[in-house]
Amino acid sequence: MTQQQLEKYLWGAATALRGTIDAGDYKQYIFPLLFFKRICDVYDEEFEKALEESDGDMEYAAFAENHHFIVPRHAHWNTVRETTTNVGMALQNAMREIEKANPDTLYGIFGDASWTNKNRLSDETLINLVEHYSQYKLNLSNVADDKLGNAYEYLIKEFADDSGHTAAEFYTNRTVVKLMTMIMDPQPGESVYDPTCGSGGLLLNCALHLKEEGKEYRTLKLYGQEINLITSAIARMNMFMHGIEEFSIVRGDTLAQPAFLENDELKKFNVILANPPYSIKAWDQKAFTNDPYGRNLWGTPPQGCADYAFEQHIHKSMDESNGRCVQLWPHGILFRDNDKKMRKKMIETDTVDCVIALGKNLFYNSSMESALLIRRTNKEEKKKGKVLFINAFNEVKDEKTISHLLDKHIEKIFNAYKDYKDIDGFAKVVENEKILKKDSSLLVTNYIQSSRVSVSDIKPFEEAYKDWEESSSVLKNSISQLFNELEK
Repeated sequence: MTQQQLEKYLWGAATALRGTIDAGDYKQYIFPLLFFKRICDVYDEEFEKALEESDGDMEYAAFAENHHFIVPRHAHWNTVRETTTNVGMALQNAMREIEKANPDTLYGIFGDASWTNKNRLSDETLINLVEHYSQYKLNLSNVADDKLGNAYEYLIKEFADDSGHTAAEFYTNRTVVKLMTMIMDPQPGESVYDPTCGSGGLLLNCALHLKEEGKEYRTLKLYGQEINLITSAIARMNMFMHGIEEFSIVRGDTLAQPAFLENDELKKFNVILANPPYSIKAWDQKAFTNDPYGRNLWGTPPQGCADYAFEQHIHKSMDESNGRCVQLWPHGILFRDNDKKMRKKMIETDTVDCVIALGKNLFYNSSMESALLIRRTNKEEKKKGKVLFINAFNEVKDEKTISHLLDKHIEKIFNAYKDYKDIDGFAKVVENEKILKKDSSLLVTNYIQSSRVSVSDIKPFEEAYKDWEESSSVLKNSISQLFNELEK
């Protein structure tokens, strides 16, 4: 199969679900089913190879050392395919058996989809899905890791398009991911971390970036944490589908229970990339006030906006000698008044390296403008005491629903970052002292002339509502005075 044929084949299963379940739920059924088929086909391929090597020794061919993953015979795809009633139960049992047989690598990887709910998925629907995927062998000789990995990423993108407002929870615009990876420049042997990893695209891209450069990508140490169960499972499957086995992706709440610790402290990483959930309200602010890991070193963010809780977590997780991080945020984190004290302390650490204002529609299903906040623990001499601002608002291929960066946009932004010097109307190097005098605002339009409306002109809802209440009160008093005058 060509790449296009493979993608069409894999997406064909999702079309079978149209009308039976919500589009946003496709991923929790299609990805586990695809992964189940892949590991069974690879197991069969490995079994045949071991059989040849051992002159037909069936017992030898079944040994664990001959296989990436163990697939018990009663939990094999072919066994499920023979099932015609209670197919959901057969699928669920087979997946659980495979997880039990591979506890160190596959525990929990198939998620918690409700396979046995016949109101959602009838036996007929599941038989059609199984038969659809049974058309082709998804073993390594037919579909190499690279090809299947690309097709898997295609599926993630398609599910993001179909998922409405939930897409941003598991998908980051891949053209922005490419820019973030280039800026971070991960090297063989380094550790890479994403505290809110979604489907794993940022981590995966670091490995693929090294691979494209012809460098040893297998020594890269990948770590991720994701709060959503199915999304964390998708991230793990994503790694395996790309042939990457050295990684650790843990399900959990990064702010409440960070997964990666060393000597009772947060583990340190060379590279951190993140697209954190922005302005979340459901988080344990009280616990963060007395954080056992000392993450509230700049202060405790307000309950209604945990952005700087994530930013401080990332700060504490950076390697002290060569730690670097890049976060994709909406612009609010750069200028909001209620973050000013924390932002000031962040600037005073002299870790802020660069702020890049990107175009609109780069977040999924949101027209909000986005920005990259880049920081380093050990800045080069020419960067010390300074921040580079880049106004790349117009460097975007604007689309109605989701925009993207073309290669020429990525190159222009990356070269400006690399050169770290003033470019008329595009880039400006500003001293920290000047930034602190401007209310510690990191809003790019404060330092580079722009014809567009500044985001700082837009008030937060609470502030606008308060102003409206006050003006309404003034108007009401004025009307009362007017009526009193008329009655005289």
